[in-house]
Parts: sequence; structure tokens; C-alpha cells
Amino acid sequence: MTLAYFDCFAGASGDMLLAALLDAGAPLAAVQAELVKLPLDGYELKTQRVKKNGLGALALTVEIRETTPSHRHFRDIKKMLEASNLSPGVKAQSLAVFTRLAEAEGKVHGLPPETVHFHEVGAVDSIVDIVGIAAALESLGITAIYASPLHVGSGFVQCAHGLLPVPAPATMELLQGLPVYARGIEAELLTPTGAAVLATLATFGPLPPMTVHQTGYGAGKRDLSIPNLLRVIIGQTAETSGLVQETMVLFEANIDDLNPEIYGYVLDRLFAAGALDAYLLPLQMKKNRPGTLLCALTKPEQETAVLEVLFRETTTLGVRRLTVEKLMLPRRHITVSTPFGPARVKVATWQNEEVNAAPEYQDCLLLASQSGASLKEVYAAVIAAYHTLKAFPQEPIDD
Repeated sequence: MTLAYFDCFAGASGDMLLAALLDAGAPLAAVQAELVKLPLDGYELKTQRVKKNGLGALALTVEIRETTPSHRHFRDIKKMLEASNLSPGVKAQSLAVFTRLAEAEGKVHGLPPETVHFHEVGAVDSIVDIVGIAAALESLGITAIYASPLHVGSGFVQCAHGLLPVPAPATMELLQGLPVYARGIEAELLTPTGAAVLATLATFGPLPPMTVHQTGYGAGKRDLSIPNLLRVIIGQTAETSGLVQETMVLFEANIDDLNPEIYGYVLDRLFAAGALDAYLLPLQMKKNRPGTLLCALTKPEQETAVLEVLFRETTTLGVRRLTVEKLMLPRRHITVSTPFGPARVKVATWQNEEVNAAPEYQDCLLLASQSGASLKEVYAAVIAAYHTLKAFPQEPIDD
């Protein structure tokens, strides 16, 4: 499994994230190939090598001509992304990031997300940054994204709404539940775009176990007392006997007094809180009462949020907490072409042999909704395309 770890010792912005990924080996041509699928013009993507406190890095600038609109509503951005021919993975990640931004801006300004009028984050340069980041991640084959605690800076920043404290209100809204800190630097180190990308896509914590393959440095615009850089570390997870191993937390609760109609809602809330799996099993409990075993599997950094759901949304008075090791087959995504459009297939291998292949549900759902075909027809077409590609491989096959 290929991981990307963003080391945010000087905060993060959209251009720093994208520059770091390009510096780590993401092909600029692959990023531009996705960006040209958007109905955007009047901009130019420029990169240059710079030094920050003696460290070499890549700086990225989105130069925009005056004729290009600088402000957009979320509904316009959403419509543009949904109607585009972006790859399914890039489209899904870009929509998720902008939705998160719209929800944060809407809460700050007291507006429904669809009617949010973006200022800084709605400009063309941020659309380019967000879609470009998703395209760069896909080109590198990144399957899991992690990030360090976020250095946010301090002081005040001039925005379209006037002079605002750092972190800006929308940024602070995006930081709910995330680890942050400030160390006396009076500057906006974390922008709304950078916060939205990481809050949406990354798991926060220390550097996970990996074999490092590449590093990249994206430069910020200012010169600071610390290197104004964002570092990305890309590598492979350590494997045991061909299996990917990861430490997880498993919560269990025996429940015999909860309205059965509520369980579906509880499972939805658990997944929204970060549970990787959640399920129910029937039990015969004390006093011969029928009951339910509620289980939730999560990463250690998400356990507080999962516990919140278990205690607030169920009648349990206590849970069992087990530390478990999850062993997973190495997997990758490939993109196949079908009569309904492109879709990703998750392929798992065991001892260098492909043993499982599963269409990505969200990709198939999108194709079914766009074409009017049934979901099972789309699934069948994706599987058929995968087997054809497997029998007659073409380059490139990896997504």
C-alpha cells in the first residue's frame, strides 16, 4: 500500500500541497491532463525551484489573467465538477473537499452550503489547487493519506471580509477534531484550502510505519524564521508474509434495551465518525434476553469520535476496547473503460497473484446515475472490462 504523509511544520496551503507532490515525483503532465478537462481558462500553472532557509523546494504559482472570474458560488463549482470528465477518483476527492469547504463557510456566515459565495477559496487558483492535488495523488498511486498536527500561525489576516484573526474563521471550523498548535509566528500558516484538503482526505497522527521511497518539499510564499515548507513523505507500508499490517482498535458493546429501528442510524453515525467497519451480531444474554453485539473497528486516532457515538446514540453503559492487528492483502486501483464510462477496480494480490477484484461502488453508482442503467448492469460491465484487460493487458494498467 502506497502512503503519503504530509509533514505540516510550517502549515499548509493548496499550492504548497500540490508543489510538494510534484516535487516528490507526481508528473506535471498528468496533473495538467486532468485540469484541461475543466471549463477553466485564463490561468497558467508555473513552477520554479527556490530555497527556504537553505533548503531546496518547488514553488508553484497559478497566474490568473484579470478577465478570469475570481469569485464563484459552491453550487457552480459543484455543477462544474459533476459535469466534467475528470477521472472518478479525482472527481470524488475534489467534490468532497469543496463540500467540506462549503459547509465550513456556510456555518461561519449563516448560509446553506449551496448558496455560499466563496471569496479566497472559490477563486480559480484554489479550484486548480484542489483538483491538481487529487490528480497528483492519483498519479502517484496513493491509497492512504496521513498528516502531522497542523501549525496554524497567529496574528491577523486581511480577507475579503476585513481583518480577521488567525486561523481565519472558516479554517477554524475545518479544524474541529484535528490536532493543531502555534509557536509564535505571526502569519497565516494554514489556509482554508490547505485545511479543507487535509481535513477531508487525511488521517492525523505520527509518521506511520513505512519504507520511504520519495520525499518532496512545497514552498510557501513568505520568508519566515522557520523554513516555510511543507514536506510530503511517500512510501510503502511494512508487509508481513505479503500482508499489510495495521494496528486497529475494536469496540464491542452488548445491548438488549435499544429500539431495533435505531441500529441503522447508529451504524451510519459510526462510519461518519471514522469507523472502518461496524456490524451487528445476535446474542442470547443474561436472564435469557435476546440482545445485540455492536462492534466498531477504527484507527486509534479516531477512537474518541467513535466512542462519542457509542455512548450518545446507544443505551450501553460500557464498551470493551481491544487492540487488534489487521492483516490486509496488498491492493491497488486500476481504471477500466466500459460502455458507461471509466471506473476503478480494487485489485488485491496474494503472493504476486491477483486473487480478488471488486468494482468501486461510488464509481459504479455515478455511472449508473449518469447513464440510467441499473447498478448491476454497470457492475457486470466493469467486471467484464477488468477480465478483458487482465487477459489482454495494455499500458498503463495501474491507476
